[in-house]
Amino acid sequence: MPDVIFTGPSGRLEGKYQHQKHKSAPIALVLHPHPKQAVGTMNHPIPYELFYSFHRRGCSVLRFNFRGVGRSQGTYDAGVGELSDAAAALDWLQMMNPGAQTCWIAGVSFGAWIGMQLLMRRPEIHAFISISPPANFYDFTFLAPCPASGLILHGRNDTVSPEADVQKLVDRLSAQRGIKITQVKAEGANHLFENHVPDLVRTVEDYLDMRMPPVEEPLSP
Repeated sequence: MPDVIFTGPSGRLEGKYQHQKHKSAPIALVLHPHPKQAVGTMNHPIPYELFYSFHRRGCSVLRFNFRGVGRSQGTYDAGVGELSDAAAALDWLQMMNPGAQTCWIAGVSFGAWIGMQLLMRRPEIHAFISISPPANFYDFTFLAPCPASGLILHGRNDTVSPEADVQKLVDRLSAQRGIKITQVKAEGANHLFENHVPDLVRTVEDYLDMRMPPVEEPLSP
């Protein structure tokens, strides 16, 4: 899996990228949890597994470190700069895949909040996966209306972003016409699905299989 460095608003951004050979392959961008937390890197198990799930289904896929994480330059910017980082990452991904027919965004916790903001700004994003969206910490009212269908997955034992707050978000989005919000509540799972990542992966892959045909091409080492 090649390491990549591309230009962001505050300097270089560090990523991992896998490319598909067919020119019209879908693209997918994966965003990690909160950069100020120890788990907030592109190598957290959830973005790592999402990366491979997308690639196995024929996507050219990128995950990267927000500013100030790993080898990415810059400093934490409370979401404003991180949204700009995500936009730069999507620009780079599109530059590498000018023939891509579809585009996915997937984010975990803080990354879910950033991903949903990017969704509102980039009409080429046609589907999303939002894992443990922190609906109690951040304002999601910008999703008015939400422009695409997607999956919202959260744990029933999440004490960081409680189920009731996520449910309010899901209910509001589900009331909108023209999109379908698929909600999955994972029994026993906490905010970052400790000891439940395999269950999360199965749920995500079932959703991807519903929305896109799987491919037989194996992942290169």
